[in-house]
Amino acid sequence: MGYTNSSLVEFTRFSPHHSGLRNHSIDRITPHCVVGQCTAEGLGDWFARPSTKASSNYGIDKDGRVGMYCEEKNRSWCSSSSANDNRAVTIECASEKDEPYEMNEVVYQKLIVLCADICRRNGKRKLLWFGDKDKTLKYKPEADDMVLTVHRWFAKKSCPGAWLYGRMGDLAERVTEMLGREDIGTGSAPARVVTAGLQASALTDLSETDVIKKIAPLFTADQRQNGILASVSLAQFILESGYGKSELAQNANNVFGMKCSLSGNSWGGSAWDGQRKYTKKTKEYVNGQYVTVEADFRKYPSVEKSIADHSAYLLGAMKGKSHRYDGLKGCKDYRKAVEIIKACGYATAPDYVDKLCSIIERWKLAQYDLKFDADASTVPFLVKVEISDLRIRRGPGTNYVFTGRFTGVGVFTIIEVRPGIGSDKGWGRLKSGAGWIALSYAKRI
Repeated sequence: MGYTNSSLVEFTRFSPHHSGLRNHSIDRITPHCVVGQCTAEGLGDWFARPSTKASSNYGIDKDGRVGMYCEEKNRSWCSSSSANDNRAVTIECASEKDEPYEMNEVVYQKLIVLCADICRRNGKRKLLWFGDKDKTLKYKPEADDMVLTVHRWFAKKSCPGAWLYGRMGDLAERVTEMLGREDIGTGSAPARVVTAGLQASALTDLSETDVIKKIAPLFTADQRQNGILASVSLAQFILESGYGKSELAQNANNVFGMKCSLSGNSWGGSAWDGQRKYTKKTKEYVNGQYVTVEADFRKYPSVEKSIADHSAYLLGAMKGKSHRYDGLKGCKDYRKAVEIIKACGYATAPDYVDKLCSIIERWKLAQYDLKFDADASTVPFLVKVEISDLRIRRGPGTNYVFTGRFTGVGVFTIIEVRPGIGSDKGWGRLKSGAGWIALSYAKRI
C-alpha cells in the first residue's frame, strides 16, 4: 500500500534506529508514555543518540506539538515486539515521571486527534480496544478496523502507565466518534484537524437549529452574560466556518484562527510563543478589491479556546493606552457592536456588518439561551434514568474522560448543571460524586 505521514507534524528529526519498510500493513496503534515532560526537539535528540537504540513513529510533547521520528512506512523500535511494531504506528506521549504517568489534557486531546488522523489516512473507520492481551493478539481485524495495543503486553513495563491505560477505552470511543463525523478517502481534499469540541467543516452539513445546538454550549455563562459579545462571536464563528465561504475556514488547519499580526493582545493567557502558527494564503480587501496575500495565523487546540481568545481579544486589545474596541464591553445592540468591530479594522469587507447581522437575525442569536438555563438555579433536583448504559464522565461534556462507569436505571440527585458538548439540556453533576451525566438522557421528576 502507499503509506503517508501525518500533516499534524510540527517537528521532524528521523532516528537511525528502525528496521526499514514494514512487513505488515498498519492495523494497530500503540501509545506510550515518555516518562517525562519532553519537547518534540528533546525527544528527537534522544532518539538520534547511538546509545538509545529506540524510536517511535510520532511523539506528542508537553505542549501538544507532534514530532515525527520514523516514517509510517517504516517499522520503529518502540514496543519490544517486532511483530507489533511492524503493524503498529507508535506514539510516545509526554507524561509525568512517576506512576501513573499522568498526561496533561493538551497531550491527551492531541493523541485523540492524531489517532483519528492515522486511522483516516489508513482507511480505518473504527479504533478498537479489547482490554485483554490474548483477545487482542488473536483478533483478525476487518479491513476498516484499527486496534489499540500497549507496550506492557510485550515487556515487563508499566507503559503506557495506569493513567492512559485506564483511558484506552475512552480513547477508542472518542476516535471512532470522530471518524464517524469525517469523510474518509476524500482524495486530494485538504487534511482536516478535528478539535476537541467541534469540527468547522461539519457545520455545513447541519441544519441551522443543529448548528446552534452544537455551538451554543461552547459559551460559558459569563460569556453569554457579557453584553452582546457572545452573540457577535458566535455569528463570527459561524461565518468563518463555511457558511460565509471563508477561505480561512475552508483551508486552514484550525478553526476560527486569528492573525499573528494582530497587535495589542493584552488579555490573560494569550502568550504567543512564536511557534504555534501556520502560514497560508488568504484574501484581503485592498483598495476596493480582494487580493491574495500570505499571512501567519494562530493555531488553537480547540474551538472552545479559539472562541474564548477571540472574545478576549475584542475586549482586551489595546491601541496605545486605550482599548482598541472601546464601547464594546457591555454593548447591548448587536449591530452597533459589529459596526465597532469593523470600524476598528478587524474586518475590511464592505458587506461585513450586513453579513454578520443577517446571521444574528436569521438565527435569533441576540436572544439565544440554552434550554436548561432556567433549571440551573433550582438545584438540587431529581432525575430518572431509564437506560442502563448512561455514561458518567469526569466533566460536563463528551470532551471529558469517561470514568468507565454507568448510572444504571434509577433515580439520581443532580446538584449542579452546566452546558457542555454532547447534551442539548446540559450536564448534571451527581450528588454521589461519581461525575457528570448528559441530562438529554435523563428525565427531571
